[in-house]
Amino acid sequence: MVKLRLKRCGRKQAFYRIVAIDVRSRREGKDLRKVGFYDPMRNQTYLNVPLILYFLEKGAQPTGTVQSLLKKAEFFNELPSNQMRFN
Repeated sequence: MVKLRLKRCGRKQAFYRIVAIDVRSRREGKDLRKVGFYDPMRNQTYLNVPLILYFLEKGAQPTGTVQSLLKKAEFFNELPSNQMRFN
């Protein structure tokens, strides 16, 4: 099973990549694809929307933190009505 989750980067000031990764892999493990990043210090978020949609259509599940980042970026508001929504 594939999940969309955060992968920590940066030594002193942490920022996170949003990655599609196998659930059996550890946090710093090998990811399938990088689909965005989140910088909590600067409050910046970048999302590669087509890639995220691709993985969600294939059955990937976002973690709670990634799901809240997607909601904050109003990602689910942009989906067509027939797309799957996560509550």
